[in-house]
Amino acid sequence: MYFEYSDNETEYLKRKDKRLGEAIDAIGHIEREVDGDLFSSIIHHIVGQQISSAAQRTVWMRLTDKLGEVSAEAVGAASREEIQACGITFKKADCIKDFAGKVQNGEFDIAALRSMPDSDVINKLSALKGVGVWTAEMLMIFCLGRPDVVSYGDLGIQRGLRMLYHHRKIDRKLFGKYARRYSPCGTVASLYLWAIAGGAIPEMRDRAAGNAK
Repeated sequence: MYFEYSDNETEYLKRKDKRLGEAIDAIGHIEREVDGDLFSSIIHHIVGQQISSAAQRTVWMRLTDKLGEVSAEAVGAASREEIQACGITFKKADCIKDFAGKVQNGEFDIAALRSMPDSDVINKLSALKGVGVWTAEMLMIFCLGRPDVVSYGDLGIQRGLRMLYHHRKIDRKLFGKYARRYSPCGTVASLYLWAIAGGAIPEMRDRAAGNAK
């Protein structure tokens, strides 16, 4: 499954922002995988914090092998030590167990998130142990398919904005200007900013201090 968008979103962004529009035409349609299983995605994000992508894949494989499926019931049935033995710190294991317990006892209603406004989703998710605002925003994009998410805390978004608009620094005021311009299609803009940051348009350079060429 990929994040779904159409010409409606890209044409809107091209009308609102000429530079972004040129980048959209140069890059073409972007396919980014999404995962509708919010519970396992939250666990996956907790596991991956402050470790490399390769390490995250290894640990995740061990965890899924141990649990069979990454569900609230399976996590609840596993001990803290069994989770930690997969290569997860005890702090992360405690966060994982705490989250699973909240889901099991009904304190955290995953299904209810799908009908909440973005701001409420961020508040609910970031209140969980081991989940911050950035993680909540990524979950909104890649699990909930929210259409208007541009994350100030994402280094790739910051880099993409610097490269596209030739800035050395993106502060909150400048970021807010672009986020408002992209709305209500901010998520599609984010996909292109990530692509730009990753080198999709080779002639674009990052002018941040220490990166200028």
